[in-house]
Amino acid sequence: MKRIVIVLVVLLGLLVGADFAAATFAEHTVSQKAREQLDLDQDPAVEIHGFPFATQALSGEYGHIGISANGVRVQELQDITVRADLHDVTAPLSDLTSGNVNGVEIGRLAGEITLKASDIARVAPLTNIDDLSIEPSSKAYVLHGEGVDAEEQAQTEQDSDESTAGVRLSGKVDIAGERIEIFAFAMIELDGTTIRITPHRLQFGNDKETTVVPDEVQRALLPNFEADINAGDMPFTVTPTAIRVESGSLTLHGEAENVTFAGVAGAVGG
Repeated sequence: MKRIVIVLVVLLGLLVGADFAAATFAEHTVSQKAREQLDLDQDPAVEIHGFPFATQALSGEYGHIGISANGVRVQELQDITVRADLHDVTAPLSDLTSGNVNGVEIGRLAGEITLKASDIARVAPLTNIDDLSIEPSSKAYVLHGEGVDAEEQAQTEQDSDESTAGVRLSGKVDIAGERIEIFAFAMIELDGTTIRITPHRLQFGNDKETTVVPDEVQRALLPNFEADINAGDMPFTVTPTAIRVESGSLTLHGEAENVTFAGVAGAVGG
């Protein structure tokens, strides 16, 4: 009996090891094809969820495949983070083993693209602002200013995950020969595949301690915080429908249904 148990344990270990090896091979194949389709500098991370892999591979049906990549470059943007969750995927085993993943069918795709403040600072005219930083702000505080609980309202609005959001941009500018840190409160709006940043007012100091900026200074400096970011050339053909502001970054979210791998491996909204 002990020998039988030992043999069974060994066989089970071999089967589990073979299952993980097969999953790793499939993940590597998808990763290489994703690198080619998205024109990345290195293979993205691919994870096929669910165990065992063999039953999914034999049926050609996968519940969830995750793809992520860091340091993606698009035009002047140099450090984009891309994440995609592929659900209800149909991929025949013969296609995976041969590397033919273009026809892989995806029931639902949820994609996210994160832009860091250091990249957003590369978009004109934000290039005029030194040490640009980004923080969430409530829409009410952007539009009305003092008397609004900015942090509480920002959290409430972010939870609703809408196509507009409030943001606090800050950086250093030269005013009358003096280097001053200034805060711009702006609205971010998704217009198709364009991220539009529209500043409404400026402050010396943040939302906790403020100083009124004279009207003439507002008129002179506000255009430096107004910018359009083209999301049309970013990975995955998913038109963004929601934007989220976090400390130091903006994240776009979009979903698509009943698409193929080749169909989504292009530009957002492309």
